[in-house]
Amino acid sequence: MLRFTHSPARRWRHGAAIALTLTIVACGPGGGGGAPPPAGVNTAEVVVKQIVEWDDFTGRIQAVNTVALQPRITGYLDDVHFTEGEIVSKGELLFTIDDREYRATATSQRADVERAKTRVELAQQDLQRSEKLAAAKAVSVEELEQRRGELQQAQADLRSSQARLDSAELNLSFTRVTAPIDGRVGEALIKPGNLVTPASSVLTSIVSIDPIHVVFEGDERIYLKYQAQARSGERPSSREARNPVQVGLASDQGFPFQGEMDFVDNQIDPATGTIQGRALIQNPDGYLIPGLFARVRLLGSGEHSALLIHEAAIMTDQDRKYVYVVDSQNIATRRDVVVGRNVEGLRIVTEGLEAGERIVVNGVRKIFFSGASVAPNLVPMTEPQQAASAGAAAPEA
Repeated sequence: MLRFTHSPARRWRHGAAIALTLTIVACGPGGGGGAPPPAGVNTAEVVVKQIVEWDDFTGRIQAVNTVALQPRITGYLDDVHFTEGEIVSKGELLFTIDDREYRATATSQRADVERAKTRVELAQQDLQRSEKLAAAKAVSVEELEQRRGELQQAQADLRSSQARLDSAELNLSFTRVTAPIDGRVGEALIKPGNLVTPASSVLTSIVSIDPIHVVFEGDERIYLKYQAQARSGERPSSREARNPVQVGLASDQGFPFQGEMDFVDNQIDPATGTIQGRALIQNPDGYLIPGLFARVRLLGSGEHSALLIHEAAIMTDQDRKYVYVVDSQNIATRRDVVVGRNVEGLRIVTEGLEAGERIVVNGVRKIFFSGASVAPNLVPMTEPQQAASAGAAAPEA
């Protein structure tokens, strides 16, 4: 049996001949050559809409009124009359302090007032008798003046005694510690039997719950923006108008709480470069409590016309944003754009597009170069994933 051995060069020439033959066949009639079909994409027209913009901040919920309740007198705490953590009303009794000493003092001062009143009555009678005798020339002028002086002294003593009685009764009333505001009471920090003093004892705390504040900070840039808008009349200053505010907690989707601005600080903090703002929110069910983290949106502009596109249409090339614009010949051309913030689920376009232009919102990755031909399926800008109609090419999901 004979074995033919081919050299490496002869094997290479043989493979090249086969490849050339396959290429000729593929390019010949019926070989499947030619340009690929246009890519099926979803397109949408640029939306033109009147909008207002909102600026986002982070803040904290804060009580409108906060009271650290302290005694006004010294004494031993007698009783606690509330349940810790409950809602209390203004004037409601919270604590009592042993009042025996203060009650005795008030009783003593009340007796002093009665004695002073008696002295005043006697001095008045003496003055009246002296005046009658003086009319008959039976007493001297000096004696008459002395009686007037005694009456004035008795009246002054009465006023002094009355003042001491008022002070004693006031101290007696301070043995009953009541709520100075409506709100939620905290823990009873001192228990019955302990000595309390005005200078060092905090009995409990009370925070108001309705309405409630949300406090946040903005930087110099945002403050200067608002000032410029106020001067131009686009948006009123929050110092002069109660601009709307939307608030959401960490667990909320969106911003379910509505409020309005009620304060802007009078200076920029030089340490942080920020200025404090505050909004008032109605809180009838007490759901918002002081200390909670809050997401805050403040009205950031007046109403104006804007071009809006879906986020899915925007591509990134290093530091530039771009979209594909589809013309009347269904040619997709790259267009660099400048985009702004999100509004109602769409992105504002400040440069690069015009109203009525069609852009690719789904299937962008099927376009490999600017100027490619596409098979567009027109959909709403808010629904880039909408399925193609019957007979239309299905875009990339």
